[in-house]
Amino acid sequence: MTVTARLRRFARDESGLALVELALGLPLMFLVFAITVEGGRMFWSYQSVIEGVRDATRYAGRTVPNNICSTGTALSSYITDNQLKTIVERNANAAAVFPPMISVTGVTASRRCVGNAGDYRISPAPVVSVRATLQIQFPFSGFARFATGTGLGTITTSVTDESRVFGS
Repeated sequence: MTVTARLRRFARDESGLALVELALGLPLMFLVFAITVEGGRMFWSYQSVIEGVRDATRYAGRTVPNNICSTGTALSSYITDNQLKTIVERNANAAAVFPPMISVTGVTASRRCVGNAGDYRISPAPVVSVRATLQIQFPFSGFARFATGTGLGTITTSVTDESRVFGS
């Protein structure tokens, strides 16, 4: 059998083709699966921070007296930003199964007085607002930096919630 005949026979032989296709496609399937899982974890962590901000806002709305607008007292004399940050971080870390990709960098609380509000029984009605600043690190940011030369890195965003003050 000549060399060209052997090469023709080898080119027509399809045994092992499925294994080659699997070897080419499997890394891509693993990458898509890993990105899906990491993206889901990132959204889950973000949702837990939103829940933490909501809990901190409810806590502030129950701790501050409802006459804070008429007395003109500062919000910081009843509740500190560190207390609210602890509530937000505790909720965010309780939901984290793996190392978190979201870190809470700051929490601030403010109040405003809504005058002539028909929806509330008192006027001016106090409303407390809690704002958390977050840093989100994208999954596979190191891999993206390696593959493309520019990584996704981190972004900074904030979550805000407000609630009427019902008083302590």
